[in-house]
Amino acid sequence: MRQLTPTSSPRRILIIITRRIGDVLLATPLIRSVRSAWPNARLDALVFESTAGVLAANHDIDRIIAVPERPRFWPHARLILSLIRRYDLAVSMLTGDRPTLYAWLAGRHRIGFVEENKGRWKQSLLSHAVAFDNLNTHTVLMNLQLADALGITRHYEVASGWSGAEQDRVSKLLDGPAPYAVLHPYPKFNYKMWHDEGWAALAESLSARDLRIVITGGPDPAESAYAQRLLERFPPATMNLAGRLTLAETACLLSRARIYIGPDTATTHLAAAMGTPTVALYGPSNPVKWGPWPRQHRSDRNPWQRLGSQRLHNVALIQGNEACAPCLFEGCDRHIGSFSDCLRNLPADKVIAAANALLAIRAP
Repeated sequence: MRQLTPTSSPRRILIIITRRIGDVLLATPLIRSVRSAWPNARLDALVFESTAGVLAANHDIDRIIAVPERPRFWPHARLILSLIRRYDLAVSMLTGDRPTLYAWLAGRHRIGFVEENKGRWKQSLLSHAVAFDNLNTHTVLMNLQLADALGITRHYEVASGWSGAEQDRVSKLLDGPAPYAVLHPYPKFNYKMWHDEGWAALAESLSARDLRIVITGGPDPAESAYAQRLLERFPPATMNLAGRLTLAETACLLSRARIYIGPDTATTHLAAAMGTPTVALYGPSNPVKWGPWPRQHRSDRNPWQRLGSQRLHNVALIQGNEACAPCLFEGCDRHIGSFSDCLRNLPADKVIAAANALLAIRAP
């Protein structure tokens, strides 16, 4: 592919990131890089409907094109027809068949990821293919290799935002300036879950430091039920906001928190990006690839090593207590419904100590 530069500016650009919330959030450094290189271009993003809220307040994006994860044929066909060669440049940030096909249909020039020894046919659909590393390169840095291929400057900020109305709503819910700690206890999958006893002990410890406990979570019934169950063991003044906030409102809430504690979820990535002191609980997940990106980390080096608990800038990453962590598997029984011993055996004292250390740095 002839390298595109700011002097050979594309007028219309499509970024394709049809995956989960965390993937979209960690795509924002590349989006900022593209916007900074070509400030006058029309920049659109193609995402799943369930993740569109991540970019709703992102001023780098001109238009969000949201598609269902499992589209019906005719509406999807109409969308495809509307995309054909509409863009000067299409950027696929995933290795999958569908995003690569979107890029091929939409862009006169196409760039995207291809896994080594997999899907060689995809290379023929792309003007330029970038080799994808799913093990040893952090997701943010992997995405920024697309910026390198485009010949543009890297930007490292994971971006989120909110409107004035969303800020007002969060202020009303908090009902006062009292300092608070945000706990996000429920991950999407069991294999990333800590234990009830740990959350209860952590909440008591933070409450003893005169911090109000705020629970966050999504609207899924199982998540709401879990938050309600924990609420019975938490201090009386605990505020349960699980299922009550948009992604943008959650970002606003996190930006004001004294501290945040959560497992390997998109909300943990969001807290780290806000600059909030963040304790991230990691078990089988690979922190090199998926560790939270600290707000002040602007480097081409991975922020995290694979083994051990670590701290960098505003983030403390606490790894599970078993020698096999991180195994990179989905739980000890190798499926998303199973649990992980490394997290189930992680003592509350270790998490409380990490939280206290971060709070000491950011004392009022």
